Amino acid sequence: MSKGACVADLAELVASHIVDVPDFPKPGILFKDLTPLFADGPVFREVIDGIVAYHGAGSFDVVAGIEARGFVLAAAIAYATGLGVVPVRKAGKLPRETHRASYELEYGEAALEVHTDAFKPGERVLVVDDVLATGGTAATTLDLVERAGGTVAGFTVLLELSFLPGRDRLAPREVHALLTV
Repeated sequence: MSKGACVADLAELVASHIVDVPDFPKPGILFKDLTPLFADGPVFREVIDGIVAYHGAGSFDVVAGIEARGFVLAAAIAYATGLGVVPVRKAGKLPRETHRASYELEYGEAALEVHTDAFKPGERVLVVDDVLATGGTAATTLDLVERAGGTVAGFTVLLELSFLPGRDRLAPREVHALLTV
């Protein structure tokens, strides 16, 4: 099977396991629920294997997952490659010294943290999350990885919402999305 066919197959697989939830978390928002994908073992394995194949198992040294659904992906990728996983958490959730960064949300402000010693200097970090929307969470995470001494080796999401400016906000960094809607 060609690489293009594999990419198309993964996009179709992700699309077929999304449940649209209207008016969540607030009226006017159509939430893309990916938990059915996580709950289907063979599909989840295929998605994780596809992410690892895309980046190449030797192209990163550790996986960072963005709270909360990014944790699920990061742990699975780390396990599949025999590497470690680092959580990027909401403020106040990590027990030791952290780097902290705030960012704007469409409905307020949020902050993320990572331990100051989360990465060895120059360690290649694959950052993963479930959805790329406005890009605030992703941009903040990529900056935190670098502040903590890591080198961003890649950024992957299951779903990119192309009608929002996430990809533009992350430019010139490469964004790997299994499905773009």
